[in-house]
Amino acid sequence: MTKQKNFYNHSFLAFFENTFNVDMTNIYGPFLEYLPQGGKILDIGCGSGRDALYFKNIGFSVDAFDYSENLVQFAKEKTGLDIQHKSFYDLDSVNEYDGIWACASLLHCERSRLIEVVQKIVDALKINGICYMSFKYGHLDRMQNDRLFTDLDEIQARELLNNFKNIHLLKLWMTKDNRPEQQEYWLNMLCIKES
Repeated sequence: MTKQKNFYNHSFLAFFENTFNVDMTNIYGPFLEYLPQGGKILDIGCGSGRDALYFKNIGFSVDAFDYSENLVQFAKEKTGLDIQHKSFYDLDSVNEYDGIWACASLLHCERSRLIEVVQKIVDALKINGICYMSFKYGHLDRMQNDRLFTDLDEIQARELLNNFKNIHLLKLWMTKDNRPEQQEYWLNMLCIKES
């Protein structure tokens, strides 16, 4: 995690410029249709704060955190939100959120700890709470620019979710990166917490 944090701390401005203005409405839609108006959302690994700001601006109560101190500071300034500095490994909320948004963040979770982190997300959701997670499409663990990437395909995603009796998969779909210059594909997962 230290190398990854250093990467984002050193290149936070380039990361911001590359991500903040990306149109994500095609991904927001499926997530938001299940949430109560004005509900409480947690943005895990919020990066530039783009998504947290969008949710705030349409009337949701938003908490957000990121592991890069520089991104946290920059996102605070851009969004006006009290974004926290912490890791998804440190999530300890219980029955607090109507929705949890983990867009392009859990892809930096060690594969051996994915079950642990998803359990933390499940615990943090209210009953009938919705979780969105996205991973780069693939099946490998790989290093790129000092960052660990845990890629997921459909089989691995279903195997991951099979570890949880109170999570139901609502939608599993693949999308091309919303940044026009990128050719990568993403695996998107939308789940609901059941009683």
